[in-house]
Amino acid sequence: MNLMIVTRRTNFRLYPTKSQEVKLHYWRRLHKDLFNACLYHRKTEYQRFGNSLSYYDQQNILPEFKECWHEYKELGSQALQATVKRVDYAFQRFFGGLGGYPKFKSARHYRGWTYPGISGWKAHTTGDNGYLELSNLGQIQMRGKARAWGKPTTCTIIWKQGKWYASITVNCEPTRETGSGAVGLDFGTYHAIACSDGTIIDNPKFLTNTQQKVEQASKKLRRKLAPNFQQKVKASKRWRKARKKVSQLQGKVANQRQDWQHKVAAQIVKSNSLVATEKLNIKGMTRKAKKGSKQKHQKTGLNRSLLDVGIGNLISLIKYKLSECNGVFVDVPLKIAPSQTCPQCGYKKKKELSERVHNCQNCNFTADRDVAASMVMLNYAKGLGTSLSNADAEPLSQTTHNCGSFRKVQQLKRQKPRT
Repeated sequence: MNLMIVTRRTNFRLYPTKSQEVKLHYWRRLHKDLFNACLYHRKTEYQRFGNSLSYYDQQNILPEFKECWHEYKELGSQALQATVKRVDYAFQRFFGGLGGYPKFKSARHYRGWTYPGISGWKAHTTGDNGYLELSNLGQIQMRGKARAWGKPTTCTIIWKQGKWYASITVNCEPTRETGSGAVGLDFGTYHAIACSDGTIIDNPKFLTNTQQKVEQASKKLRRKLAPNFQQKVKASKRWRKARKKVSQLQGKVANQRQDWQHKVAAQIVKSNSLVATEKLNIKGMTRKAKKGSKQKHQKTGLNRSLLDVGIGNLISLIKYKLSECNGVFVDVPLKIAPSQTCPQCGYKKKKELSERVHNCQNCNFTADRDVAASMVMLNYAKGLGTSLSNADAEPLSQTTHNCGSFRKVQQLKRQKPRT
């Protein structure tokens, strides 16, 4: 089996000393100020002079900027360039209709910074604990374990919920064992996953089980003195403590969901090298109810149930785990209508959402509604025959588009400022 070199990301928990933590917070504020300065520069240049600045325009100003602000010299050139690139990427998302207009960041909302290359940092580890060495700071103990380790490429320092993390990407050759089975999957809220072999994985409902505690903590938070930047009112210590409690509860739910998703995806891939599921529009399914709708609360509850399962992320995990073992993932088109089709004879009949059992009037086949839908998906995948290996392949574009990634920026030579 030919192994492919792929990029994988691993998060390590950092344990800096008190002096190192003070300096990390100081660097984080410097990167925040640089982000805001670049955003203000672009905004004023366009409003006052009608000039649209690019990433290269602001990158080429960095040497002069560091001569004026000497404290930025110890941060490293590539790390500063990555922060400037964040501003450019935010504007590209705005112009592409993928996000709103970029906003100025406060210190508590700015997570950290990135080293886009191998300069300025070094990971002294083989994937199991170790130390992270940062220029002008020293070595920081870190804990974590990577499933596959290789050549480190980038490092992102993150401040989250009162803890420091290092998110390191590596080029590696991951291997994963899989079986020769094939399975169809149907995702939903009544059952999290229904498999074509009759296996049903129930919704763990992590958010539902913790929702009452989150609401109680949020109620206490609303009673405290919140910050108001327009009126120059600072937050009280009790508000900060209550906000930390809400953040911890929400973070625990996110960690539980992510751990469950990884375990379920690994369990599915371990036994099956072919996985077929319906191509879902998660963004459309979780869209807010229209203004004035009488079923606004019902739609909100449905969206919360869908997001609690995390269908989109779960599908992504299954895809990349299949790629590590040369498996095949098939997206079944919506026109197949799996939930309305009989897997035994192909007879179609529309069902209401309240009908949880599939009972075919043509061949008298009876099964759970979701299990029958997953069987239809598997039948579709098996019917692809010799084209199965290219079922999920996307057509190659004839032209190369600049998506704004920093990898492409590193391949270009440093340009001179425009005159």
